[in-house]
Amino acid sequence: MTHTTMSAKLALASQIAAQAAELALGFFNRRDSIEVSSKRTQDFVSEADVAVEQFIRAQLAQHFPQDAIIGEELGGTLTDAACWVIDPIDGTSNFLRGSPLWGVSLGLVEQKKPVIGVVALPVLNELFAAESGNGIFHNGKPFRRDDRFGDVRIVSLGDSSDDKLDEASAFYQGLRAAEWSVHCYRCTTVGMVFAAKGIIDGHLQRRTTLWDIAGGAVLCQEAGLETVVKFTQLPDGTDNYRHMSVAAGTANLLSVVQPLWPDFSPK
Repeated sequence: MTHTTMSAKLALASQIAAQAAELALGFFNRRDSIEVSSKRTQDFVSEADVAVEQFIRAQLAQHFPQDAIIGEELGGTLTDAACWVIDPIDGTSNFLRGSPLWGVSLGLVEQKKPVIGVVALPVLNELFAAESGNGIFHNGKPFRRDDRFGDVRIVSLGDSSDDKLDEASAFYQGLRAAEWSVHCYRCTTVGMVFAAKGIIDGHLQRRTTLWDIAGGAVLCQEAGLETVVKFTQLPDGTDNYRHMSVAAGTANLLSVVQPLWPDFSPK
């Protein structure tokens, strides 16, 4: 059943994300004067990323002191217990270039499954929040995915510096051959939010991280999309939250994906 009001925990997480979004937007508006470094090719971190993550961590430590925390910039350890997962600015390259397509993502993972997701798109003045089984909220109000114009077939593909280009191009070609328009937003969070809103039919990403998807996965699930999140495994058999895959989409989209993605399974 879809709830008409948020749980206390979701409301608090939404408040933290909204405040973080305001902080991030301040950095965005003066981004020509902020410090930027490169983690690797086409993977940037700015002082805004670190400051926003530190702010969210401080708020979580105050309100949920018993929970673990993982963040893109400051790390952490994933356990089966409740763990908050932060991507302070997803889409840093978009952020730095002045694009509105970046977001602040906060997710709660329990038993290694995302159960709460909050994503703010600060430039677009939108905040989406969802909790497993309780529906999705847009700027605090109950929200239903727009499923009109389903014959206009559009999918978002995530990309990664780790992609094998021949494999990625074959995947792209397969989707185009099946008559899907393909977008790449350079921001996993935006792809998943747009899928949850109904702007596109889904978001597919064969190589991603837990902080990129912990918020958006719950939004897609609660929007009614089939949502598959998978960890890869380290040599010792533990789940590797730095190397994951995600597919969230309509049944029509995922039926096309299955033969193009050999290790994909909706179950």
